[in-house]
Amino acid sequence: MCGIAGRILNSAGRVGNDLVELMDAQEHRGADSTGFAVYGIPRDTGYVLRGMGFDKSRLGKDMDEFQEILKAHGSDFSEDPSFVVDDHAHYSARIIINEPKDIARWIHDADQICGNFEVQSCGRSLEIIKDIGGSTAVADKHGVRDMIGTHGLGHARLATESSVLPNASHPFWARPFPDVAIVHNGQITDYYTWRDRLRRKGYRFLTENDSELIAVWVSDQIASGLSPIAALKKSITSIDGVFTFMIADQDGIGFAKDRFAMKPLVVIEENGEMAAATEEQAVRRIYAGESDVINHDGPSLTGIWGVGNRSLAA
Repeated sequence: MCGIAGRILNSAGRVGNDLVELMDAQEHRGADSTGFAVYGIPRDTGYVLRGMGFDKSRLGKDMDEFQEILKAHGSDFSEDPSFVVDDHAHYSARIIINEPKDIARWIHDADQICGNFEVQSCGRSLEIIKDIGGSTAVADKHGVRDMIGTHGLGHARLATESSVLPNASHPFWARPFPDVAIVHNGQITDYYTWRDRLRRKGYRFLTENDSELIAVWVSDQIASGLSPIAALKKSITSIDGVFTFMIADQDGIGFAKDRFAMKPLVVIEENGEMAAATEEQAVRRIYAGESDVINHDGPSLTGIWGVGNRSLAA
């Protein structure tokens, strides 16, 4: 029942606003939580982090502990963190850091305090913003409409098999790969088999959400030498389940649909830009006039929309 969306612009613009529109149109598909992955103008050095603490009374202590871990890996805050704190027990943080000596080792150690403070995205340009509630409430709380970038993803979640918690929301970061995020509609039936295999390779999962697994699985395939499109194609025959997912990095957005094609994906490409969503009425929020609609409703479909190249590789 969840709704997903993706958006690419020709140049940096109000991609956050477009993602909010796409998700607002699909809020009926799930308002337990809403999330956005926004790709802003890439930083030349360092990383932007988005994270969440689960007890706002610990905010100062959490930041002290997190900063000490950064320093142990040759990094530190490069500017003062900013926070969103409201009536909920949790709080959200945006942190700019100097580059650690080794991303994988740093996040492994940072995850030791994930019960108090959890890093939810890391990248030169990626920022994942997610929270409980519908699209408008989350967007207003975190200023998503004003976020500038070239592309991004959105997700409206109806919790079916895991808790309604802010950190169980989508999108998910492909830990520990910088700038990789995923949104997913469906269910992976061999989740525990793949999770055990990937954990034996050294990967860590902070939730039992199958979307988090797909993000790491695809990234691991690419790290092992496959091209992005080859990794997407392999996912169809290697992962068992009913799914449509979109996975993004700094270069673009890719998608894959399982062999049964039960989860829809509707796309409009126009003048080198793209909007995609689970429902046509959502992409019509972006393209209200005459536009050709592509219904990716066939089985075993994959493709990539490139940022800057904009062509669809199917």
